[in-house]
Order: sequence, then C-alpha cells, then structure tokens
Amino acid sequence: MKKTLRRFLSFASAAVISAGAIAMFAGCTSSEPEVTVTYAFNGTEYKVEYTLSRSDAPKTVQHFIELADAGYYDGTCIHDYTSTALYGGGWYYNDSNELTEKDYFSVVRELEKAGNEFTQSVYYMYEGDKIPLYTVYGEFTDNGVENENNRRVNTHSKGALVMYYTEKTDSASGIEVTVERNDKGDNNDGSAEQEIPYAKNSATSLFYTYRGTSSTTNDAKYAVFGKTKDYEGQFQPLLDAIDAYTADLTDDENTEERENTFTREEQVHLDTLDHLGTVDVFADIASVFENVRKSGKTATFNVPVEPIIIKSVKVTKY
Repeated sequence: MKKTLRRFLSFASAAVISAGAIAMFAGCTSSEPEVTVTYAFNGTEYKVEYTLSRSDAPKTVQHFIELADAGYYDGTCIHDYTSTALYGGGWYYNDSNELTEKDYFSVVRELEKAGNEFTQSVYYMYEGDKIPLYTVYGEFTDNGVENENNRRVNTHSKGALVMYYTEKTDSASGIEVTVERNDKGDNNDGSAEQEIPYAKNSATSLFYTYRGTSSTTNDAKYAVFGKTKDYEGQFQPLLDAIDAYTADLTDDENTEERENTFTREEQVHLDTLDHLGTVDVFADIASVFENVRKSGKTATFNVPVEPIIIKSVKVTKY
C-alpha cells in the first residue's frame, strides 16, 4: 500500500506542477476571477455573476474554480434556504426526488481519474507520506490566517460568496492535518507548513450566498471569497420569484412567515462520508476519521418545497 501511495502522490504532485505551469505560461489568471452560477427555479433560469478574490482567499478560489471546471456543481441544489443565506453545492435530488448528499470524495477522485486536476492544500501524514485530503485550507481568522500576506478580510456583506463546512463534533478536535500556508511561513514561525485541526480545514464543496444585511461572527469562521456583481439586478429576481411563488401558498404578508411556508424542515446526518475508507488512497486513514463519520451529528435544513437547482457554475474569467 505504501508503494501505491507513493506512486499516487508522485502522480498527483506532477499533475499539480503541470497545472501550475500551464496557468503560469498561459498568463490568464487574475486577482479577481469571475464565475456565473445558473439557478433554475419553477421553470425559469437565473444567471448570477460573482467576482472572486484571490488576494483574500487564493486557495479557496482555486479550489472553487477547479470544482466548477470539472462540472462538480452541475445539478446540485440549494439544500438549505434561510432568511440570511442560500446554502448549496453538496446535495442533489435523486431519481426518487429525495434530497441526497453528494459523495464528494468519491466523485472528485473519479473526476481526477478522468483528467481533472485539483490543487492540494491540506494533507494527512501517514507513515511519513503526505496524503492529500481534497479539502481546502480554511482561509479565515479562526484558523490563524489573519496575518498572511497582509490580507484584507472580506466580510459578510449582502451578496457575499462564502465557503462553508459542516460543524464537526469533539471527536474531530484531536485530528490534526498539515496545511500549506499562503505566506510560506513569513508571518508565523518561518514554517511553510503547519499542523492545525482538521475541523477548520475540512471544507469540500459547500458554499452559500449571504443575503443578510447585519454583521455576523461568521466573518472569522468561514472564508468569504467572492461577491455577487449585481445583487439587485441578478440575485434579487430569484428571491422575488420565490416570494411570488410563496404568495400563492399563504395570504400572510409577513416575509418570515412566507419563507417558512416555502420550506420544510428536514433533519439529516452530517459528515457520514468524511474520507470514506473504501475510496482508493483513503483506505489506510479510514480509522482516523471513523469517529467523525459515526458521530451521529445531525442538522436541520430548511429545504425548499419547490427545488432550486444549481444548473451550472461556469468560470468566465480566470
């Protein structure tokens, strides 16, 4: 297994170097890439453009772009609709129209085998080898990155695009992973790599668009890595369509009541797929994450009664 791991890691490293070389020589990357998310709701499509920020969250932006380019987000849905945010990117409706968690680790490995490349920033040390975890470095202050490259911390303003991760139980607190710091150690003890908790570096594909207007402590907890280009002109029409739809369900003019009518509560189990042991190179580290997967942690989603589908996420500017 160790030889297999080394062969895999050599191949993965070569792929990452190759991808970096292509981007460098193409000269096509910018500090503010752009993506267009196409939402489908009640028979109508809504295209929302987002501007991303490499200066604030370079690894998160690269991760999001690579997932988008691989088509990972296509066909997923908004699985949790609240008064302050629309959460998506990790769930879909199966053939029986049941809300189903997308098996992130299995899917990205298959996408990689098909030729897609995923830049790594989080690893688990196993018998001297660095095993890539396919999660992304948590670029937020609670994870100790406030001093990196004198970064400007984006806040949860209206229309913010945020990388999300599910809350982990205490069983995950003792799992430490190796992360590659953006500043190569210039602003800490000089080490380009750092051992920090898995729980804060476990984001996979979940993201949300913030639609609240008040400040929030989540600025320090999650990486804000982009923002809608035209909230009122592009995102608001989707919200207006939802309001119009729910108006047919109730005569109550109270916005909160109408939102409650639009959603149903569904309790789901979280983290059951964290580094599933049957997936390829994760087999030898399966036991490390077993307590996380079997923790029994649940969450309650406000699931839209009329699905909001993420038809696609397309990168329009790199």
